[in-house]
Amino acid sequence: MELLLLVGAGIVAGAVNAAVGSGTLLTYPLLLAYGLPPVVANGTNSAGLAPGNLFGARGYRREMAGRRREVVPLAVAVGSGALVGAILVVALPASVFERIVPWFILLACLLVLIGPRVTSSLKSRGLDPTTLPRHVLLPILVVVGLYAGYFGAAQGIIIVAALTVLFDVDVQRSNAVKNVLQGVSNGVAAAVFAIAGAVAWAPALALALGASVGGAVGAPVARRLPAAGLRGLIVVVGVVAAVVSLRNL
Repeated sequence: MELLLLVGAGIVAGAVNAAVGSGTLLTYPLLLAYGLPPVVANGTNSAGLAPGNLFGARGYRREMAGRRREVVPLAVAVGSGALVGAILVVALPASVFERIVPWFILLACLLVLIGPRVTSSLKSRGLDPTTLPRHVLLPILVVVGLYAGYFGAAQGIIIVAALTVLFDVDVQRSNAVKNVLQGVSNGVAAAVFAIAGAVAWAPALALALGASVGGAVGAPVARRLPAAGLRGLIVVVGVVAAVVSLRNL
C-alpha cells in the first residue's frame, strides 16, 4: 500500500515537475514518512524523479528541435554543480541550505514575474541579456546545479527564472530546456547517492514509475498553456513551495 501511494505521488510530482518544478516538495516528505532517514530520502527522491524529468523533456521535443548544441553546455554546467552538491549531502548537514531554500524560491518567482519586463526595458536601452555570452549564464547554472544536487526543492522554478532572463525570454522554450536540465541534475545526484548507498531502491522504483507517467502527461498540458498562464502557475506553485519550506524550518 505504501509503495502504491508513492507511485501516485510520483505521478503528481512528475506532472508538476514537467510543467513547473518543485515536485520534490510532495515526494520528499512522503519518503521521510515512509521511514527513510533524510539523506537516504533525498537520494531516493533524486533517483525516483529523474525518469519523470526525461519524459517531461520528451514531451517538449518540438521546442527542443535543433537546440542540442546550445543546451549541452548548460547541461554540463548544471551537472557539474549537481555532482558537487550531491557529494556535499553525504558529508554535510542540510540545515544551512534548508534555511535559504524559501528565499531562493521567492527570488526565483519574482524573476519569473518581472523577467519579460526587465528584458524589454534593457532592450529599449540597446541591451539584450539573452544575447550575452554563455559564460555569463554558465556559472549561475553551476550554482543552481549545486543546489539541485544538495536538495533540489523547486530547482525547476529557479532554473526557469535564470533561463528566461539570460537565455530565452520565451517561457515555453525555457521550460523545455528546464526539463532537460532537471533530468541531468537529478540523474547525476542519483548516481552519487547510489554509489554512496543512499538510495532505497523499492520506493525509488515506485516513484520512478509514477514520475514517468506524470512527466509524459504533464508536458503536453504545460505546452498548451499560454505564456502568461504558465508564468502564473510557476509563481503560484513557487510561493506555496516557499511557504511550506518556511514552515518546515
